[in-house]
Amino acid sequence: MLRTVNRVLLGLLGLGLFALGGGVLLGGLDLQRRWDFGVPGWWPFRGPDDVVLGTEGRTRWREEGWWWPTVIAVLAVLLALLLWWLLAQRRRRLGGVLVNSGDGTAARLDGGTLEDVIEEEAQTLDGVSRAHVRLTGRSTAPSARVRLLLEPHADPARTLGRLSQETLAHARDSAGLETLPSKVRLKEVRHHARRVG
Repeated sequence: MLRTVNRVLLGLLGLGLFALGGGVLLGGLDLQRRWDFGVPGWWPFRGPDDVVLGTEGRTRWREEGWWWPTVIAVLAVLLALLLWWLLAQRRRRLGGVLVNSGDGTAARLDGGTLEDVIEEEAQTLDGVSRAHVRLTGRSTAPSARVRLLLEPHADPARTLGRLSQETLAHARDSAGLETLPSKVRLKEVRHHARRVG
């Protein structure tokens, strides 16, 4: 999914830059007059003396009350989308883990399958309401990000110890990994107060 989004975004960005650069080059070299062809009426670059954004374009909407809030809102949304995209690059999901099969060849274990197995085993621990696991890193050196939602009666230290010594150890040993560095976040389930009537 992330690879597809990256390709689409980079393709659109490249197409936009190509069109803008071509338009500036067309006007800057005065090619429409040299090659004797016309450009549409809305075309901003008509000759070498034209600027990218003229005085009229810069000052047209300044006096309107909606202009600056709209500009700020569009820029804020664009910034949020760029930050999301940047963070998505860092938290890339691991597609597979290379497993040493013992006969000199390597097998590939699906990352999603390993995540599901760790989640299911973590949810069987006493006091764990829900678990979410994401594998990141390289296929030869994966790491795990684990989020546990704990019931109110759970003992966080005991749950963390069992997760480390049992669940993550099983995953590490079954995949034939020397280490499986993990970051674990614990959060307690919130129960709403009941009304007594």
